[in-house]
Amino acid sequence: MKRLPKVGDHANISFIVTDQHIIDFADAELPPVLCTPWLIWFLEHAAREAVLPLLDADESTVGSRIDVEHIAATPPGQSVTCTARVIHTDGPVISFQLEAHDPHEKIARGTHKLCIIKKHRFAKRVNEKSDR
Repeated sequence: MKRLPKVGDHANISFIVTDQHIIDFADAELPPVLCTPWLIWFLEHAAREAVLPLLDADESTVGSRIDVEHIAATPPGQSVTCTARVIHTDGPVISFQLEAHDPHEKIARGTHKLCIIKKHRFAKRVNEKSDR
């Protein structure tokens, strides 16, 4: 690592909710809205973006824990901004506070942990599992 992340380091990812991001069980009574798995995907990537500039070429990140409350619905066509802010570091484990907002309100909050890994070590362990 070039340097450890500092408390307060953050990154944002914004996106527009499209048909790809909506629940697959919408019907005449239940309107289409952003699904939780896609929201979590964008929140996790915001955390990753906060750390990527600090990594050496042989490093990457993997998520190890996420706790997200999806507290408000967002319909297709609306923008969403996901923010990940570093709140703690413990060696290669970085903890984040997560938030997401649409133009009207906060839609999610939570926490996330990322681990910094060496790509070759990670690949070796995965390949050993694949070879069994």
